[in-house]
Amino acid sequence: MAAQKILMITGDYTEDYETMVPFQALLMVGHAVHAVCPGKKAGDSVRTAIHDFEGDQTYSEKPGHNFTLNASFADIKAEDYDALVIPGGRAPEYLRLNPEVLAMVRHFTDRNKPIAAICHGAQLLSAAGVLSGRSCSAYPACAPEVRSAGGNYAEIPVDQAHVDGNLVTAPAWPAHPDWLAKFLQVLGTRITL
Repeated sequence: MAAQKILMITGDYTEDYETMVPFQALLMVGHAVHAVCPGKKAGDSVRTAIHDFEGDQTYSEKPGHNFTLNASFADIKAEDYDALVIPGGRAPEYLRLNPEVLAMVRHFTDRNKPIAAICHGAQLLSAAGVLSGRSCSAYPACAPEVRSAGGNYAEIPVDQAHVDGNLVTAPAWPAHPDWLAKFLQVLGTRITL
């Protein structure tokens, strides 16, 4: 299958690993990936946060790297893309308030294009109203949002991913190997050694 054009919607305080790892991995296998943030243009950066699991009741947060965007949000047209990636972290909390972002999420859902969401990325799916009758994994604290949006929360181990048709979801960054492998399958990407 030919390389696909993938849109990544991110923002300040997105989770570091959940942004950089899929961005780099999808580029590595030959896909074109455009990372955008509302109100920012190519060359601008977003701050990331490192969320870790250190035995507390929830994750801890530390400053991450600055991540440079390679496309301008104002220039993006969802119809030009084959798939969507939604990283987690705190960015989905405010990105879900942006009507343009929600319209983009609905575009991918309505056209059955592949979507990969991880951790708090489910907040965008929920706010866009695209989870009704679907099953979705997410960071466990997002389970009530998945359910209140009419979705079925898939409670899976933190290092696993879940597939429901075109939707590939996972609880957090420890699932990267399984999440990315399943997303590549949904994309139809073949890797030969």
